[in-house]
Amino acid sequence: MIFSRDQSPAKKAFIHSLIFPCFFAFLMFSVRLIEHLEEVNLYFLGVKPLKIEGIPGIFLSPFIHSSWGHFYNNVLSFIILGVTLFYFYRKISYKVFFTIYILAGTWLWFGGRDSWHVGASGLVYGMIGFLLISGIVRKHIQLIAVTLFVVFLYGNFIWGMMPLAKELPHSWEGHLWGFLAGFTAAIVFRHEGPQKPRYFEDEEDVEDDQEERKEN
Repeated sequence: MIFSRDQSPAKKAFIHSLIFPCFFAFLMFSVRLIEHLEEVNLYFLGVKPLKIEGIPGIFLSPFIHSSWGHFYNNVLSFIILGVTLFYFYRKISYKVFFTIYILAGTWLWFGGRDSWHVGASGLVYGMIGFLLISGIVRKHIQLIAVTLFVVFLYGNFIWGMMPLAKELPHSWEGHLWGFLAGFTAAIVFRHEGPQKPRYFEDEEDVEDDQEERKEN
């Protein structure tokens, strides 16, 4: 049994935050293992911008990786960011995740190079974008600390969104659209989920009142 009455709410929340990201990562691993064992390449399940055959990739591309190295680069970040998202934004985590999922893939289909785009890096960048922006727009001290944590781990992420060379081994468009999807989710859901504690709002109200009195 995963949960018990003796567990603290924080421990239960942490265990809950592990379930979906790890399950999703397990699916990615399973697909990569099948590709490896069967010696097949499932790149055709990726996103092919502005092509009918590329539409299924909007939903399937995060499970497809070109190599074990590509998989490892994505899966560790995916789990770290996924657990962070599902722990601190538990009530809206699924809405946020699948909003990023659909927007990132759809925008990539409309705005990517004429090539097959595969991998979960769009989701990784999407969660980076959400976690970076959400704490700031909510003015929530604990969530801003999460923002700083993400900056510490992925401070150089911005270079992955830039076309620094003609031929790149990664989809910089997937990274860019993923980040913008996360940014959008942070704005759209800013009034849902965890909010700034009322205590700090009251303090600000008192300070504003004191300033008004001084001016008068």
